[in-house]
Amino acid sequence: MREAAFAKQNKDKWLKFESVLRNNIQINPDELSALYVEVTDHLSYAQTFYPNSNTAQYLNNLSVLAHQKIYKTKRESRKRFITFYTKEFPLFFAQYHKQLLIAFITFALFAVVGAYSAATDSDFVRLILGNGYVNMTLENIENGDPMAVYKEMESTDMFLGITINNIRVALFAFSLGVFLSLGTLFIVMRNAVMLGSFQYFFYDQGLLWESARTIWIHGTIEISVIIIAACAGLVMGNSILFPGTYTRLQSFVRGAKDGLKILISTIPFFIIAGFLEGFVTRHTEMPDWLAILIIGGSLSLIIFYYVIYPIKLKRKNEQRLREL
Repeated sequence: MREAAFAKQNKDKWLKFESVLRNNIQINPDELSALYVEVTDHLSYAQTFYPNSNTAQYLNNLSVLAHQKIYKTKRESRKRFITFYTKEFPLFFAQYHKQLLIAFITFALFAVVGAYSAATDSDFVRLILGNGYVNMTLENIENGDPMAVYKEMESTDMFLGITINNIRVALFAFSLGVFLSLGTLFIVMRNAVMLGSFQYFFYDQGLLWESARTIWIHGTIEISVIIIAACAGLVMGNSILFPGTYTRLQSFVRGAKDGLKILISTIPFFIIAGFLEGFVTRHTEMPDWLAILIIGGSLSLIIFYYVIYPIKLKRKNEQRLREL
């Protein structure tokens, strides 16, 4: 191929890659990686067939620029940690809103199933929650403190125990995605049925509001991030089911990495949920307005970070790329 034809054929890709590097435009990491590999391949081709040409020199400079950016990022590890949560992850996560929606709908549906089952079968709550928990809660209700279970442990111990347990559940939900997403869906269904039957139990005792204003102080974030962890499991499981143009193994590796990235994003939120359950939920005497404020703020945080912000970043970057 003549040099002019080679340059004309690939010029748009080179200019796009250069603009992304020089203007620090955030794009999908996979797309950035693909551009880098393609440019280095073009450099090798140009050095072979057009040595000492302007094209080879340009591609060499572009590769050097990319190399400098990569190693600069490695040196700025602290900044990298911050940008992961503020830029890289939200932009990356926008592509997986479909899986998030599936996880949410599944959870909501089976929470209703749990509540309905508890309403139609008097033994269902005991079957799901266990006789020990039900009897303890009934005793607490008789003693005038239905939410006493959140006051039994010392705050710090409860915070650590709950946080570790929630992370364990999330890891379980994610890892079971390897079974073609079915394992993840099972974990979602099980937790949803437990929640639905739990809430109906308090409704049946005439304590729906008392229970809701208490457990959702920590449960808003806790349940949300379990759903997000399930989304991570679906990403991994679906990569096996739908490999696209990749081999099934290549697709699985990509899906596992993407799912793990989603899972890592939930860790700060699990810590927040554990803190709320250990130190805040126990204060059942707090006024309703404060409980509602905490619940509303938690829900807003989750919706903004995992839904609204990724969409805004994606649209912003798409607009910048169209302007190149």
